[in-house]
Amino acid sequence: MKKIAFAVLAASFMAAPAFADQALATAKGCMACHAADKKLVGPAYKDVAAKYASDKSAADKLATKIQKGGAGVWGPVPMPANNVTDAEAKKLAAWVLATK
Repeated sequence: MKKIAFAVLAASFMAAPAFADQALATAKGCMACHAADKKLVGPAYKDVAAKYASDKSAADKLATKIQKGGAGVWGPVPMPANNVTDAEAKKLAAWVLATK
């Protein structure tokens, strides 16, 4: 029983960064327009990750778009600016780019 409890506890710590970033995305309202695996108002996170997979400056570009908003890359609906700090924007960008 102790081994099972330890395995569950260890798994929860290993998955914590992904949950923390999803929690941040939810708290900042990102999930209202985006989903990990399907297009809503904005593109799916997995599609964003695929598009920028070979772009070494993608994390910085996305962090800027998260903070300042953007238009025209994914269609006619603009993404509004978001009230996030630089650190939060970078964390969200890294999380989006890691989405499979």
